Amino acid sequence: MVARTALVTGSTSGIGLAIALDLARNGLNVLLNGLEPPELAIANPTYSELSAHGTKVRYYQADLRNPSNIQDLFHFCNAELGPVDVLVNNAGIQHIAAVEEFPVELWDSILATNLTAAFHTTRLALPTMRSRNWGRIINIASVHGLVASPRKSAYVAAKHGLVGFTKSVALETATTGVTVNAICPGWVLTPLVQKQIDARVSNDNLSYELATQQLLSEKQPSEQFVTPQQIAELVTFLCSPSANNIRGSAWNIDGGWLAQ
Repeated sequence: MVARTALVTGSTSGIGLAIALDLARNGLNVLLNGLEPPELAIANPTYSELSAHGTKVRYYQADLRNPSNIQDLFHFCNAELGPVDVLVNNAGIQHIAAVEEFPVELWDSILATNLTAAFHTTRLALPTMRSRNWGRIINIASVHGLVASPRKSAYVAAKHGLVGFTKSVALETATTGVTVNAICPGWVLTPLVQKQIDARVSNDNLSYELATQQLLSEKQPSEQFVTPQQIAELVTFLCSPSANNIRGSAWNIDGGWLAQ
């Protein structure tokens, strides 16, 4: 049996890299993507770890705000690994500011990266998935795709849009072997969240430990970070036959955030 191919966007660190590792462990060829030049990405020790699982691993530098870059990403994948069977839209950026102070260019960048890029990757992946009658599209949204927080208008708008997009495409593919779902993590200790902790340390003169505890306790009743590995294993489950009839779902993995 020919190994399936997964494209994971924004996969040089954090959640995306954990997802890529878990998919490789489970026998998929993986195309990594990020903004780093190829020589830097390939020099990452984790790149060798990915390759050690016996599947093919490639990297392609692409700015997902640019639709032509996304087109080139798919051309590269087809040439190196074959068509995309599993698409994980993980790339995301964040900025925090009151809406009247929000830089227009950052609003545009956040919407382009977190939402519009998923439209372009999905439209390019779906034709082959349909022709093979099998595929998985998994959008890494956020708990902020289901509820809001202040000063995050662009991120919340993009992630709400991504959840809605997920549901719509899931309905369009409901009678096929292609499933489309979203995962909505709460606080994960990614570089985006690390910046928020660091800002509390600096602005409120808190210790790192207290700033972290305050961040978690305000939203996440478990007071524990969701881990990239937990998200990765949920992605792998959604790729399994057990998930064949999970369609259009928005799985919150959030330490109880939405249960409140």
